Amino acid sequence: MLMCDHLHPPDPYNQIVEAQLRETGFYYVSQIGVIKGQSAMINALIERWRPETHTFHFSVGECAVTLEDVAVILGLPTNGLPVTGPTMSSFEALEAECLHQFGIVPSKNDCRGSFIKLTWFRGVRDRIVLNDDVHMQMYVKCHIMLLFGKILFADKSGAGVHWKFLPLLRNFGGIIQFSWGSACLAHLYRSLCRATRVNCKEMDGPLTLLVSWAWIRLPFHYNKQGFSQRSKTVVID
Repeated sequence: MLMCDHLHPPDPYNQIVEAQLRETGFYYVSQIGVIKGQSAMINALIERWRPETHTFHFSVGECAVTLEDVAVILGLPTNGLPVTGPTMSSFEALEAECLHQFGIVPSKNDCRGSFIKLTWFRGVRDRIVLNDDVHMQMYVKCHIMLLFGKILFADKSGAGVHWKFLPLLRNFGGIIQFSWGSACLAHLYRSLCRATRVNCKEMDGPLTLLVSWAWIRLPFHYNKQGFSQRSKTVVID
């Protein structure tokens, strides 16, 4: 059975920045609560996933997570600019980007290759004094990077986030112009395809999206003993 231990809730945030968070399009995904581990269900879905078609194969047909599901469940924009750009591995480039956006740079102990530890972003965010728009925007950028590392683009460690996303956050007003929902869905598809490999021991990616989708799209009912059972009908889009 694959390990699926990355169902972490988003970090709490200061309500003062709610307007700025809404402006970026990341407000609704920040409202996700605690989702208890669903390893058995995730493993069952992986067994039904077919990489060649990017769909789940059930006895009654095929279905898959769609952009509409991403928009409804996570509230992320699914139209707009593609989430793309160069992936640089230079630590000097990482330092320059962090210095430009936050006025501080992480030490090498705060990084793991091209990944910056979430504890660094959390520490920077919690030290920001929210007394003007510039600092509020800086706070929200840190919060978004935490969302990337815990909810949307989580890796198997669940402890860091790739700094390649930082350049896309430079223009605060332009953050919402990117199709973050499309990138999240593509990451989920890639994670599912990797999880089907025989040598894969653990699954990463937006598991919160996958579990929420399963409970919404795959109907269930309670039997006389009060146990949850999946019904024989599956919603096919």
